[in-house]
Amino acid sequence: MDKEMIFNLFKTNHFILNKQVEGLTHEDSLLQLPFRGNCLNWVLGHIIVSREDVLSWMGVERSYSEEQTNRYQFDSEPITSADDPDILPLERLMEDFELTQQRLSDAFDEISDAQLAEKDERDRSLSSRILFMAWHEGYHAGQTEYLRQLAGKDDKII
Repeated sequence: MDKEMIFNLFKTNHFILNKQVEGLTHEDSLLQLPFRGNCLNWVLGHIIVSREDVLSWMGVERSYSEEQTNRYQFDSEPITSADDPDILPLERLMEDFELTQQRLSDAFDEISDAQLAEKDERDRSLSSRILFMAWHEGYHAGQTEYLRQLAGKDDKII
């Protein structure tokens, strides 16, 4: 896959996530499913953290410190309280998500095919690592359909 095809996956996820969040409140984003999982707030924060990883691999400086992203890292505990001091408001998450979209667009414009072909210490090309993260993001984007419905929306987005 070339860089345009890979970035198109991120653009599709961007479109879907914006549609799934449309009309939801911060309180809606904190609703939990009745089984182990996580809320929409965590899913969005986790996607942003994952995009920060991709941007870092592409040579773009991180926008967030590790401390700022701990709450949304892989394997972090579910958000169970609106009083959790480490959670970000939905509005901020969506602003940050928009920012990552622009930063990804700029990074894909700048990166060369040779850079995307470079291998890491585990013999994985940068493009294959980024492609995995686009899949990972799509996995989480799919979760937002159910989290939207949990908030009482009885609609069909995709």
